[in-house]
Amino acid sequence: MSSGSSQDIRGEAIHGTPRSGPGSSLVKTPAHLNSSGLRIEYAEGKGRGVYACREIPAQTLIEISPVLLFSAAEYEEHGRHTVLDHYTFVWRDGHMALALGLGSLFNHSQNPNVSYTIDPSTESINYVTSRRVIPDEELCIFYGHKLWFDPVGTTDTMPADAMEERDDGWGGLSGVADDEDDEVARGANEPFDSFADGDPSQLVPEEALPFKRLKLTPDEEEECMDSVRTEEAWVVDLPDPRLAATMLKWLKQSGLDTLSMAHLKRIRKVDDKMSMVLILTREHPQPPAFPENIVLPPPYVLTVPKTAALTMTSLKLKSSLWPTIYAPRKRFEPEPWSRGKVRWACEAIKQVIKQAREAGDKGEIPIAAYVPVPYDEETRIATHMYEPISAHDTRTSLCHPLRHSIINLVRDVGELRASTLHPSSTPTLPSTPASETTSPPHQLTTVTDVPTPSLDKVSAVLSQPHSHPLPALQDLPQSTPISEAEAENRSVNGAHYLLTSLTLFTTHEPCIMCSMALLHSRVKEVVYMIPMEKTGGCGSLTCVPRLEGVNHRYVVNVWKDMGKEWVEQNGLEVNDACDA
Repeated sequence: MSSGSSQDIRGEAIHGTPRSGPGSSLVKTPAHLNSSGLRIEYAEGKGRGVYACREIPAQTLIEISPVLLFSAAEYEEHGRHTVLDHYTFVWRDGHMALALGLGSLFNHSQNPNVSYTIDPSTESINYVTSRRVIPDEELCIFYGHKLWFDPVGTTDTMPADAMEERDDGWGGLSGVADDEDDEVARGANEPFDSFADGDPSQLVPEEALPFKRLKLTPDEEEECMDSVRTEEAWVVDLPDPRLAATMLKWLKQSGLDTLSMAHLKRIRKVDDKMSMVLILTREHPQPPAFPENIVLPPPYVLTVPKTAALTMTSLKLKSSLWPTIYAPRKRFEPEPWSRGKVRWACEAIKQVIKQAREAGDKGEIPIAAYVPVPYDEETRIATHMYEPISAHDTRTSLCHPLRHSIINLVRDVGELRASTLHPSSTPTLPSTPASETTSPPHQLTTVTDVPTPSLDKVSAVLSQPHSHPLPALQDLPQSTPISEAEAENRSVNGAHYLLTSLTLFTTHEPCIMCSMALLHSRVKEVVYMIPMEKTGGCGSLTCVPRLEGVNHRYVVNVWKDMGKEWVEQNGLEVNDACDA
Protein backbone atom coordinates (compact mmCIF):
# COMPACT_ATOMS: atom_id res chain seq x y z
CA MET A 1 0.00 0.00 0.00
CA SER A 2 1.08 3.56 -0.48
CA SER A 3 1.47 5.88 2.46
CA GLY A 4 -1.41 8.09 3.44
CA SER A 5 -4.22 5.57 3.81
CA SER A 6 -5.28 2.27 5.32
CA GLN A 7 -5.85 -1.15 3.83
CA ASP A 8 -9.31 -1.04 5.40
CA ILE A 9 -11.00 0.20 2.26
CA ARG A 10 -9.46 3.43 2.64
CA GLY A 11 -12.43 5.82 2.29
CA GLU A 12 -14.49 4.23 5.06
CA ALA A 13 -11.76 3.36 7.58
CA ILE A 14 -9.81 6.58 7.46
CA HIS A 15 -12.44 9.18 6.89
CA GLY A 16 -14.98 7.35 9.04
CA THR A 17 -18.00 7.71 6.75
CA PRO A 18 -19.35 4.65 4.96
CA ARG A 19 -20.26 5.29 1.37
CA SER A 20 -23.79 3.98 1.76
CA GLY A 21 -24.71 6.44 4.46
CA PRO A 22 -23.14 8.21 7.45
CA GLY A 23 -22.98 6.06 10.56
CA SER A 24 -24.79 3.16 8.95
CA SER A 25 -23.73 -0.35 9.99
CA LEU A 26 -25.88 -2.02 7.34
CA VAL A 27 -23.88 -1.19 4.26
CA LYS A 28 -24.70 -3.35 1.27
CA THR A 29 -21.76 -5.17 -0.28
CA PRO A 30 -21.61 -6.74 -3.72
CA ALA A 31 -21.92 -10.46 -4.22
CA HIS A 32 -18.60 -12.03 -5.08
CA LEU A 33 -18.61 -15.10 -7.31
CA ASN A 34 -15.68 -17.42 -6.63
CA SER A 35 -14.84 -21.04 -5.90
CA SER A 36 -12.76 -20.35 -2.79
CA GLY A 37 -15.64 -19.81 -0.39
CA LEU A 38 -15.09 -16.06 0.08
CA ARG A 39 -17.50 -13.13 0.40
CA ILE A 40 -17.22 -9.37 0.82
CA GLU A 41 -18.70 -7.93 4.00
CA TYR A 42 -18.82 -4.58 5.76
CA ALA A 43 -17.55 -4.18 9.35
CA GLU A 44 -18.18 -1.08 11.44
CA GLY A 45 -14.97 0.93 11.83
CA LYS A 46 -13.08 -1.09 9.25
CA GLY A 47 -15.03 -0.87 6.04
CA ARG A 48 -15.28 -3.70 3.57
CA GLY A 49 -13.31 -6.88 4.12
CA VAL A 50 -13.04 -10.47 2.93
CA TYR A 51 -14.72 -13.24 4.92
CA ALA A 52 -14.89 -17.02 4.71
CA CYS A 53 -18.20 -18.62 3.73
CA ARG A 54 -16.94 -22.05 4.83
CA GLU A 55 -13.95 -23.66 6.50
CA ILE A 56 -10.76 -23.21 4.47
CA PRO A 57 -7.73 -25.44 5.12
CA ALA A 58 -4.28 -24.01 5.70
CA GLN A 59 -2.06 -23.45 2.65
CA THR A 60 -5.07 -22.96 0.36
CA LEU A 61 -4.68 -20.59 -2.57
CA ILE A 62 -7.73 -18.34 -2.15
CA GLU A 63 -7.07 -15.48 -4.55
CA ILE A 64 -4.90 -14.55 -7.52
CA SER A 65 -5.17 -10.81 -8.04
CA PRO A 66 -3.89 -9.33 -11.30
CA VAL A 67 -2.40 -5.87 -10.88
CA LEU A 68 -2.49 -2.67 -12.90
CA LEU A 69 0.91 -1.02 -13.05
CA PHE A 70 1.55 2.74 -13.13
CA SER A 71 4.89 4.29 -13.88
CA ALA A 72 6.41 6.35 -11.07
CA ALA A 73 5.78 9.54 -13.07
CA GLU A 74 2.13 8.65 -13.80
CA TYR A 75 1.48 7.94 -10.17
CA GLU A 76 3.24 11.04 -8.88
CA GLU A 77 1.41 13.32 -11.29
CA HIS A 78 -2.04 11.74 -11.16
CA GLY A 79 -2.61 8.60 -9.11
CA ARG A 80 -1.56 9.86 -5.69
CA HIS A 81 -4.10 12.69 -5.95
CA THR A 82 -7.03 10.29 -6.41
CA VAL A 83 -8.76 7.54 -4.46
CA LEU A 84 -6.24 5.12 -6.01
CA ASP A 85 -3.77 6.32 -3.39
CA HIS A 86 -5.75 4.28 -0.87
CA TYR A 87 -5.14 1.03 -2.76
CA THR A 88 -1.75 1.11 -4.45
CA PHE A 89 1.65 -0.10 -3.35
CA VAL A 90 5.16 -0.08 -4.77
CA TRP A 91 6.03 -2.79 -7.29
CA ARG A 92 9.51 -4.27 -7.52
CA ASP A 93 10.75 -2.19 -10.45
CA GLY A 94 9.57 1.19 -9.12
CA HIS A 95 6.09 1.04 -10.65
CA MET A 96 3.01 1.51 -8.50
CA ALA A 97 0.57 -1.40 -8.54
CA LEU A 98 -3.18 -1.55 -8.05
CA ALA A 99 -4.41 -5.01 -7.01
CA LEU A 100 -7.65 -6.04 -8.70
CA GLY A 101 -10.17 -8.57 -7.45
CA LEU A 102 -10.07 -9.13 -3.70
CA GLY A 103 -6.44 -8.06 -3.40
CA SER A 104 -7.34 -4.53 -2.29
CA LEU A 105 -9.97 -5.65 0.23
CA PHE A 106 -7.90 -7.72 2.69
CA ASN A 107 -7.74 -5.84 5.98
CA HIS A 108 -4.80 -5.69 8.38
CA SER A 109 -4.24 -7.94 11.40
CA GLN A 110 -1.39 -8.33 13.84
CA ASN A 111 -2.06 -12.06 13.63
CA PRO A 112 -2.88 -12.62 9.95
CA ASN A 113 -4.37 -15.79 8.58
CA VAL A 114 -3.35 -15.02 4.98
CA SER A 115 0.09 -14.52 3.45
CA TYR A 116 0.86 -13.41 -0.07
CA THR A 117 3.61 -13.34 -2.68
CA ILE A 118 4.00 -11.24 -5.78
CA ASP A 119 4.57 -12.88 -9.13
CA PRO A 120 6.24 -10.39 -11.50
CA SER A 121 6.15 -12.88 -14.37
CA THR A 122 2.33 -12.76 -14.49
CA GLU A 123 1.91 -9.33 -12.85
CA SER A 124 -0.25 -10.79 -10.13
CA ILE A 125 -0.36 -11.48 -6.39
CA ASN A 126 -1.09 -14.89 -4.87
CA TYR A 127 -2.91 -15.03 -1.53
CA VAL A 128 -2.65 -18.23 0.55
CA THR A 129 -4.13 -19.10 3.95
CA SER A 130 -1.42 -19.54 6.57
CA ARG A 131 -3.64 -21.58 8.90
CA ARG A 132 -7.09 -23.13 8.99
CA VAL A 133 -9.82 -20.53 8.63
CA ILE A 134 -13.24 -21.15 10.18
CA PRO A 135 -16.56 -20.13 8.62
CA ASP A 136 -17.40 -16.39 8.92
CA GLU A 137 -13.84 -15.53 9.96
CA GLU A 138 -12.31 -12.46 8.33
CA LEU A 139 -9.30 -13.07 6.10
CA CYS A 140 -6.52 -10.60 6.88
CA ILE A 141 -2.93 -9.91 5.90
CA PHE A 142 -0.17 -8.13 7.80
CA TYR A 143 0.76 -4.65 6.59
CA GLY A 144 3.93 -4.33 8.66
CA HIS A 145 4.82 -2.68 11.95
CA LYS A 146 4.97 0.88 10.63
CA LEU A 147 1.26 1.51 10.12
CA TRP A 148 -0.04 4.85 8.92
CA PHE A 149 -3.42 4.38 10.65
CA ASP A 150 -4.77 3.25 13.99
CA PRO A 151 -5.79 -0.42 13.79
CA VAL A 152 -9.29 -1.11 15.09
CA GLY A 153 -9.16 -1.82 18.80
CA THR A 154 -5.78 -0.14 19.42
CA THR A 155 -4.74 3.37 20.39
CA ASP A 156 -1.16 3.43 19.18
CA THR A 157 -0.34 6.29 16.85
CA MET A 158 2.35 6.56 14.24
CA PRO A 159 5.03 9.26 14.17
CA ALA A 160 4.54 11.91 11.50
CA ASP A 161 7.67 10.83 9.64
CA ALA A 162 6.26 7.32 9.27
CA MET A 163 3.24 8.78 7.52
CA GLU A 164 5.54 9.98 4.75
CA GLU A 165 7.25 6.66 4.16
CA ARG A 166 6.30 4.68 1.13
CA ASP A 167 5.69 0.96 1.19
CA ASP A 168 8.61 -1.42 0.81
CA GLY A 169 7.11 -3.20 -2.21
CA TRP A 170 5.46 -5.90 -0.13
CA GLY A 171 2.78 -3.81 1.55
CA GLY A 172 5.10 -3.77 4.56
CA LEU A 173 5.48 -7.54 4.56
CA SER A 174 9.20 -7.65 3.89
CA GLY A 175 9.65 -6.85 7.56
CA VAL A 176 7.04 -9.29 8.81
CA ALA A 177 7.99 -10.74 12.16
CA ASP A 178 5.94 -11.96 15.06
CA ASP A 179 8.31 -10.52 17.64
CA GLU A 180 7.45 -7.06 18.90
CA ASP A 181 11.06 -5.96 18.78
CA ASP A 182 11.44 -4.96 15.13
CA GLU A 183 15.22 -4.77 15.09
CA VAL A 184 15.76 -8.18 16.66
CA ALA A 185 13.05 -9.71 14.50
CA ARG A 186 14.62 -8.34 11.33
CA GLY A 187 17.99 -9.70 12.38
CA ALA A 188 16.50 -13.13 13.00
CA ASN A 189 14.69 -13.18 9.67
CA GLU A 190 17.34 -11.69 7.39
CA PRO A 191 18.94 -15.07 6.47
CA PHE A 192 15.53 -16.39 5.36
CA ASP A 193 14.23 -13.59 3.13
CA SER A 194 16.36 -14.08 0.02
CA PHE A 195 13.65 -16.23 -1.62
CA ALA A 196 10.79 -13.84 -0.86
CA ASP A 197 10.08 -12.98 -4.48
CA GLY A 198 10.26 -14.59 -7.91
CA ASP A 199 8.28 -17.29 -9.67
CA PRO A 200 7.16 -19.88 -7.05
CA SER A 201 7.44 -22.71 -9.58
CA GLN A 202 11.03 -21.92 -10.56
CA LEU A 203 13.44 -24.69 -9.54
CA VAL A 204 16.33 -23.67 -7.29
CA PRO A 205 19.77 -25.10 -8.16
CA GLU A 206 21.22 -27.42 -5.53
CA GLU A 207 24.10 -25.08 -4.72
CA ALA A 208 21.68 -22.15 -4.25
CA LEU A 209 19.51 -23.90 -1.66
CA PRO A 210 19.76 -22.39 1.85
CA PHE A 211 20.57 -25.80 3.32
CA LYS A 212 22.93 -28.68 2.58
CA ARG A 213 21.75 -32.27 2.39
CA LEU A 214 23.59 -34.94 4.30
CA LYS A 215 24.54 -38.13 2.51
CA LEU A 216 22.83 -41.16 4.03
CA THR A 217 24.02 -44.08 1.89
CA PRO A 218 27.34 -44.57 0.15
CA ASP A 219 27.72 -44.26 -3.61
CA GLU A 220 31.01 -46.18 -3.80
CA GLU A 221 31.11 -48.29 -6.93
CA GLU A 222 33.96 -50.49 -5.62
CA GLU A 223 35.69 -50.92 -8.96
CA CYS A 224 39.00 -52.21 -7.63
CA MET A 225 39.56 -55.12 -5.27
CA ASP A 226 40.97 -52.91 -2.54
CA SER A 227 37.73 -50.90 -2.42
CA VAL A 228 35.41 -53.91 -2.18
CA ARG A 229 33.86 -54.02 1.29
CA THR A 230 33.65 -57.51 2.76
CA GLU A 231 32.57 -59.44 5.82
CA GLU A 232 32.60 -63.05 6.94
CA ALA A 233 29.92 -65.68 6.55
CA TRP A 234 29.36 -69.36 7.33
CA VAL A 235 29.59 -71.58 4.25
CA VAL A 236 29.08 -75.33 3.82
CA ASP A 237 30.03 -77.63 0.94
CA LEU A 238 27.28 -79.79 -0.53
CA PRO A 239 28.66 -83.19 -1.56
CA ASP A 240 25.36 -84.06 -3.27
CA PRO A 241 23.69 -81.36 -5.44
CA ARG A 242 20.30 -82.83 -4.53
CA LEU A 243 20.81 -81.50 -1.01
CA ALA A 244 20.51 -77.92 -2.25
CA ALA A 245 16.68 -77.89 -2.22
CA THR A 246 16.59 -79.55 1.20
CA MET A 247 19.02 -77.01 2.65
CA LEU A 248 17.16 -74.03 1.19
CA LYS A 249 13.96 -75.25 2.84
CA TRP A 250 15.81 -75.79 6.13
CA LEU A 251 17.29 -72.27 6.01
CA LYS A 252 13.81 -70.73 5.88
CA GLN A 253 12.48 -72.94 8.64
CA SER A 254 15.47 -72.27 10.91
CA GLY A 255 15.30 -68.51 10.59
CA LEU A 256 18.72 -68.20 8.97
CA ASP A 257 17.28 -66.80 5.74
CA THR A 258 17.74 -63.13 6.71
CA LEU A 259 17.52 -59.94 4.63
CA SER A 260 21.19 -59.25 5.27
CA MET A 261 21.98 -62.06 2.79
CA ALA A 262 19.75 -60.70 0.01
CA HIS A 263 22.71 -59.34 -1.99
CA LEU A 264 24.35 -62.78 -2.20
CA LYS A 265 23.38 -65.80 -4.25
CA ARG A 266 22.94 -68.84 -2.01
CA ILE A 267 24.67 -71.41 -4.21
CA ARG A 268 28.14 -71.31 -5.73
CA LYS A 269 29.36 -73.86 -8.28
CA VAL A 270 33.07 -74.19 -9.05
CA ASP A 271 33.76 -77.08 -11.42
CA ASP A 272 32.04 -80.04 -9.79
CA LYS A 273 31.98 -78.54 -6.30
CA MET A 274 28.81 -76.92 -4.91
CA SER A 275 28.75 -74.72 -1.81
CA MET A 276 26.05 -72.80 0.06
CA VAL A 277 26.36 -69.61 2.11
CA LEU A 278 24.39 -69.94 5.35
CA ILE A 279 24.49 -66.75 7.43
CA LEU A 280 26.84 -63.91 8.36
CA THR A 281 29.08 -64.58 11.34
CA ARG A 282 28.11 -61.25 12.93
CA GLU A 283 24.54 -62.52 13.11
CA HIS A 284 25.45 -66.07 14.12
CA PRO A 285 28.89 -66.24 15.78
CA GLN A 286 28.70 -70.02 16.30
CA PRO A 287 28.56 -72.48 13.37
CA PRO A 288 24.97 -73.45 12.56
CA ALA A 289 23.87 -76.93 13.68
CA PHE A 290 22.32 -79.04 10.91
CA PRO A 291 19.39 -81.44 11.37
CA GLU A 292 20.39 -84.97 12.32
CA ASN A 293 18.96 -86.39 9.10
CA ILE A 294 21.23 -84.21 6.94
CA VAL A 295 24.85 -85.37 6.78
CA LEU A 296 27.19 -82.55 5.78
CA PRO A 297 30.78 -81.57 6.43
CA PRO A 298 31.34 -78.89 9.11
CA PRO A 299 30.66 -75.30 7.99
CA TYR A 300 33.60 -72.94 7.64
CA VAL A 301 34.12 -69.15 7.50
CA LEU A 302 34.59 -67.43 4.15
CA THR A 303 34.98 -63.77 3.17
CA VAL A 304 32.02 -62.49 1.10
CA PRO A 305 31.02 -59.10 -0.36
CA LYS A 306 29.13 -56.80 1.98
CA THR A 307 26.85 -55.19 -0.62
CA ALA A 308 25.39 -55.81 -4.06
CA ALA A 309 27.32 -54.86 -7.19
CA LEU A 310 26.47 -51.48 -8.71
CA THR A 311 28.54 -51.85 -11.89
CA MET A 312 29.67 -54.69 -14.12
CA THR A 313 33.25 -54.17 -12.97
CA SER A 314 32.33 -54.47 -9.30
CA LEU A 315 30.16 -57.49 -10.13
CA LYS A 316 33.16 -59.29 -11.58
CA LEU A 317 35.32 -58.45 -8.56
CA LYS A 318 32.71 -59.39 -5.98
CA SER A 319 31.70 -62.59 -7.70
CA SER A 320 35.30 -63.76 -7.49
CA LEU A 321 34.71 -63.87 -3.73
CA TRP A 322 31.14 -65.16 -3.85
CA PRO A 323 28.34 -64.92 -6.47
CA THR A 324 26.76 -61.51 -5.95
CA ILE A 325 23.53 -59.86 -7.08
CA TYR A 326 23.88 -57.16 -9.74
CA ALA A 327 21.74 -54.21 -8.64
CA PRO A 328 22.66 -51.12 -10.65
CA ARG A 329 21.02 -47.90 -9.48
CA LYS A 330 21.14 -44.31 -10.58
CA ARG A 331 23.56 -42.15 -8.71
CA PHE A 332 21.84 -39.86 -6.27
CA GLU A 333 19.76 -37.11 -7.81
CA PRO A 334 18.45 -34.80 -5.08
CA GLU A 335 14.76 -33.97 -5.04
CA PRO A 336 14.34 -30.61 -6.78
CA TRP A 337 13.00 -27.71 -4.71
CA SER A 338 11.01 -24.82 -6.18
CA ARG A 339 11.25 -21.24 -4.95
CA GLY A 340 7.77 -21.62 -3.49
CA LYS A 341 8.81 -24.65 -1.44
CA VAL A 342 11.96 -22.88 -0.25
CA ARG A 343 9.78 -19.96 0.89
CA TRP A 344 7.62 -22.46 2.75
CA ALA A 345 10.74 -23.81 4.48
CA CYS A 346 11.93 -20.30 5.32
CA GLU A 347 8.61 -19.49 6.95
CA ALA A 348 8.80 -22.72 8.95
CA ILE A 349 12.31 -21.82 10.13
CA LYS A 350 11.06 -18.39 11.25
CA GLN A 351 8.30 -20.09 13.24
CA VAL A 352 10.65 -22.52 14.97
CA ILE A 353 13.01 -19.65 15.88
CA LYS A 354 10.09 -17.75 17.36
CA GLN A 355 9.02 -20.79 19.42
CA ALA A 356 12.55 -21.33 20.74
CA ARG A 357 13.03 -17.68 21.68
CA GLU A 358 9.70 -17.59 23.50
CA ALA A 359 10.70 -20.74 25.38
CA GLY A 360 14.00 -19.12 26.34
CA ASP A 361 12.17 -16.03 27.59
CA LYS A 362 10.18 -18.31 29.91
CA GLY A 363 13.33 -19.84 31.37
CA GLU A 364 13.27 -23.00 29.27
CA ILE A 365 16.14 -24.30 27.15
CA PRO A 366 15.67 -22.39 23.84
CA ILE A 367 15.09 -25.42 21.61
CA ALA A 368 11.93 -25.90 19.56
CA ALA A 369 10.49 -28.20 16.90
CA TYR A 370 7.86 -27.41 14.29
CA VAL A 371 5.93 -29.43 11.71
CA PRO A 372 4.24 -27.13 9.19
CA VAL A 373 1.28 -27.93 7.02
CA PRO A 374 2.75 -29.85 4.03
CA TYR A 375 3.63 -27.72 1.03
CA ASP A 376 1.78 -29.81 -1.55
CA GLU A 377 -1.92 -30.51 -1.47
CA GLU A 378 -1.50 -34.25 -2.11
CA THR A 379 0.50 -34.70 1.10
CA ARG A 380 -1.92 -32.52 3.07
CA ILE A 381 -4.78 -34.76 2.03
CA ALA A 382 -2.87 -38.02 2.57
CA THR A 383 -1.67 -37.04 6.05
CA HIS A 384 -4.81 -35.14 7.15
CA MET A 385 -2.39 -32.42 8.23
CA TYR A 386 -4.19 -29.09 8.02
CA GLU A 387 -2.74 -27.38 11.09
CA PRO A 388 0.93 -26.90 12.03
CA ILE A 389 2.21 -28.48 15.23
CA SER A 390 4.99 -27.08 17.38
CA ALA A 391 6.62 -27.87 20.71
CA HIS A 392 9.51 -26.56 22.75
CA ASP A 393 11.81 -28.02 25.38
CA THR A 394 10.21 -28.31 28.84
CA ARG A 395 12.90 -30.11 30.81
CA THR A 396 13.44 -27.11 33.09
CA SER A 397 9.83 -26.33 34.04
CA LEU A 398 8.76 -29.97 34.38
CA CYS A 399 12.01 -31.19 35.96
CA HIS A 400 11.87 -34.13 33.58
CA PRO A 401 14.99 -35.16 31.63
CA LEU A 402 13.01 -36.58 28.68
CA ARG A 403 10.92 -33.55 27.82
CA HIS A 404 12.93 -32.65 24.74
CA SER A 405 11.12 -30.54 22.15
CA ILE A 406 11.02 -33.36 19.59
CA ILE A 407 9.73 -35.89 22.12
CA ASN A 408 7.03 -33.39 23.13
CA LEU A 409 6.10 -32.86 19.49
CA VAL A 410 5.95 -36.59 18.71
CA ARG A 411 3.63 -37.05 21.69
CA ASP A 412 1.41 -34.22 20.41
CA VAL A 413 1.31 -35.75 16.93
CA GLY A 414 0.43 -39.11 18.46
CA GLU A 415 -2.53 -37.55 20.24
CA LEU A 416 -3.58 -35.82 17.01
CA ARG A 417 -3.38 -39.08 15.07
CA ALA A 418 -5.39 -40.84 17.75
CA SER A 419 -8.06 -38.17 17.71
CA THR A 420 -8.23 -38.48 13.90
CA LEU A 421 -8.63 -42.25 14.19
CA HIS A 422 -11.29 -41.92 16.92
CA PRO A 423 -12.91 -38.55 16.21
CA SER A 424 -15.88 -39.13 18.51
CA SER A 425 -13.93 -40.16 21.59
CA THR A 426 -11.17 -39.13 23.91
CA PRO A 427 -7.81 -39.10 22.11
CA THR A 428 -5.68 -42.16 22.82
CA LEU A 429 -2.14 -43.09 21.98
CA PRO A 430 -1.20 -46.44 20.45
CA SER A 431 -0.19 -49.06 23.01
CA THR A 432 2.39 -50.66 20.77
CA PRO A 433 5.85 -49.13 21.21
CA ALA A 434 7.05 -47.23 18.18
CA SER A 435 10.13 -49.43 17.97
CA GLU A 436 7.92 -52.45 17.19
CA THR A 437 6.37 -50.84 14.13
CA THR A 438 8.09 -51.35 10.82
CA SER A 439 7.64 -50.16 7.25
CA PRO A 440 9.63 -50.54 4.04
CA PRO A 441 12.85 -48.49 4.16
CA HIS A 442 12.98 -45.34 2.10
CA GLN A 443 15.74 -45.28 -0.49
CA LEU A 444 17.24 -41.89 0.30
CA THR A 445 20.71 -40.62 -0.43
CA THR A 446 22.19 -37.18 -0.17
CA VAL A 447 25.20 -35.03 -0.67
CA THR A 448 27.64 -34.55 2.24
CA ASP A 449 29.50 -37.45 3.92
CA VAL A 450 28.82 -38.09 7.61
CA PRO A 451 30.14 -40.72 10.06
CA THR A 452 28.85 -44.31 9.71
CA PRO A 453 29.15 -46.12 13.06
CA SER A 454 27.39 -49.42 13.54
CA LEU A 455 24.04 -49.84 15.25
CA ASP A 456 25.86 -51.63 18.07
CA LYS A 457 27.96 -48.51 18.74
CA VAL A 458 24.88 -46.32 19.00
CA SER A 459 23.18 -48.87 21.23
CA ALA A 460 26.22 -48.68 23.48
CA VAL A 461 25.99 -44.90 23.59
CA LEU A 462 22.32 -45.10 24.44
CA SER A 463 23.05 -47.47 27.31
CA GLN A 464 25.47 -45.08 29.01
CA PRO A 465 24.27 -43.44 32.27
CA HIS A 466 23.90 -39.90 30.83
CA SER A 467 21.57 -41.06 28.08
CA HIS A 468 17.89 -41.79 28.43
CA PRO A 469 15.54 -44.40 26.96
CA LEU A 470 12.55 -43.31 24.97
CA PRO A 471 9.73 -42.30 27.34
CA ALA A 472 6.75 -44.57 27.77
CA LEU A 473 3.46 -43.11 26.56
CA GLN A 474 1.07 -42.06 29.30
CA ASP A 475 -2.02 -44.14 29.85
CA LEU A 476 -5.01 -42.27 28.51
CA PRO A 477 -8.72 -43.18 28.62
CA GLN A 478 -9.61 -45.94 26.21
CA SER A 479 -11.81 -45.11 23.26
CA THR A 480 -14.47 -47.03 21.43
CA PRO A 481 -12.80 -49.81 19.38
CA ILE A 482 -13.17 -49.90 15.60
CA SER A 483 -13.21 -52.87 13.30
CA GLU A 484 -10.00 -54.23 11.82
CA ALA A 485 -11.21 -53.43 8.31
CA GLU A 486 -11.93 -49.82 9.25
CA ALA A 487 -8.60 -49.44 11.00
CA GLU A 488 -6.76 -50.87 8.01
CA ASN A 489 -8.63 -48.55 5.66
CA ARG A 490 -7.66 -45.52 7.77
CA SER A 491 -3.98 -46.33 7.90
CA VAL A 492 -3.10 -47.68 4.47
CA ASN A 493 0.66 -48.05 4.13
CA GLY A 494 1.16 -46.28 7.45
CA ALA A 495 -0.10 -42.99 6.01
CA HIS A 496 -1.30 -41.81 9.42
CA TYR A 497 1.56 -43.15 11.51
CA LEU A 498 2.91 -40.19 13.46
CA LEU A 499 5.23 -38.23 11.12
CA THR A 500 4.92 -40.24 7.89
CA SER A 501 5.47 -37.98 4.84
CA LEU A 502 5.99 -34.90 7.03
CA THR A 503 8.92 -32.50 7.38
CA LEU A 504 10.13 -31.48 10.83
CA PHE A 505 12.04 -28.26 11.45
CA THR A 506 14.08 -27.76 14.61
CA THR A 507 16.49 -25.15 15.88
CA HIS A 508 19.17 -27.58 17.09
CA GLU A 509 20.41 -30.90 15.80
CA PRO A 510 18.40 -33.68 17.48
CA CYS A 511 20.22 -35.81 20.04
CA ILE A 512 20.53 -39.56 19.51
CA MET A 513 17.39 -40.31 21.51
CA CYS A 514 15.32 -37.81 19.53
CA SER A 515 16.86 -38.96 16.24
CA MET A 516 15.77 -42.52 17.03
CA ALA A 517 12.30 -41.25 17.98
CA LEU A 518 12.09 -39.53 14.60
CA LEU A 519 13.15 -42.73 12.85
CA HIS A 520 10.45 -44.73 14.64
CA SER A 521 7.95 -41.96 13.84
CA ARG A 522 8.69 -42.38 10.11
CA VAL A 523 9.41 -38.69 9.53
CA LYS A 524 10.15 -37.88 5.88
CA GLU A 525 12.87 -35.29 6.46
CA VAL A 526 14.43 -33.19 9.21
CA VAL A 527 15.74 -29.66 8.82
CA TYR A 528 17.88 -28.22 11.60
CA MET A 529 19.89 -25.03 11.99
CA ILE A 530 22.49 -25.48 14.72
CA PRO A 531 24.76 -28.58 14.73
CA MET A 532 25.52 -30.17 18.12
CA GLU A 533 28.99 -31.68 17.67
CA LYS A 534 29.08 -33.51 21.01
CA THR A 535 25.54 -34.88 21.14
CA GLY A 536 23.94 -34.64 17.68
CA GLY A 537 22.35 -37.74 16.18
CA CYS A 538 21.78 -36.36 12.68
CA GLY A 539 25.29 -35.88 11.36
CA SER A 540 27.61 -34.84 14.21
CA LEU A 541 28.25 -37.51 16.85
CA THR A 542 26.53 -40.01 14.57
CA CYS A 543 23.83 -40.11 11.91
CA VAL A 544 21.00 -42.37 13.04
CA PRO A 545 19.19 -42.63 9.67
CA ARG A 546 22.43 -43.82 8.08
CA LEU A 547 23.08 -46.68 10.51
CA GLU A 548 23.20 -50.21 9.21
CA GLY A 549 20.17 -52.23 10.21
CA VAL A 550 17.66 -49.40 10.56
CA ASN A 551 14.34 -50.02 8.81
CA HIS A 552 13.71 -46.42 7.78
CA ARG A 553 15.81 -43.55 6.48
CA TYR A 554 14.86 -39.90 6.55
CA VAL A 555 16.45 -36.97 4.76
CA VAL A 556 18.63 -34.67 6.87
CA ASN A 557 19.04 -31.03 5.78
CA VAL A 558 21.31 -28.60 7.63
CA TRP A 559 20.66 -24.87 7.24
CA LYS A 560 23.71 -22.97 5.99
CA ASP A 561 25.60 -20.09 7.57
CA MET A 562 24.15 -20.16 11.08
CA GLY A 563 27.28 -18.76 12.75
CA LYS A 564 27.92 -18.53 16.47
CA GLU A 565 27.36 -14.77 16.51
CA TRP A 566 23.92 -15.13 14.91
CA VAL A 567 23.01 -17.89 17.37
CA GLU A 568 23.98 -15.74 20.35
CA GLN A 569 22.24 -12.63 19.06
CA ASN A 570 18.99 -14.53 18.66
CA GLY A 571 19.05 -16.17 22.07
CA LEU A 572 19.47 -19.73 20.78
CA GLU A 573 22.77 -20.60 22.44
CA VAL A 574 22.81 -23.76 24.56
CA ASN A 575 25.54 -25.73 26.28
CA ASP A 576 27.49 -27.69 23.67
CA ALA A 577 27.06 -30.86 25.79
CA CYS A 578 23.27 -30.47 25.88
CA ASP A 579 21.20 -33.30 24.37
CA ALA A 580 18.91 -31.40 22.04
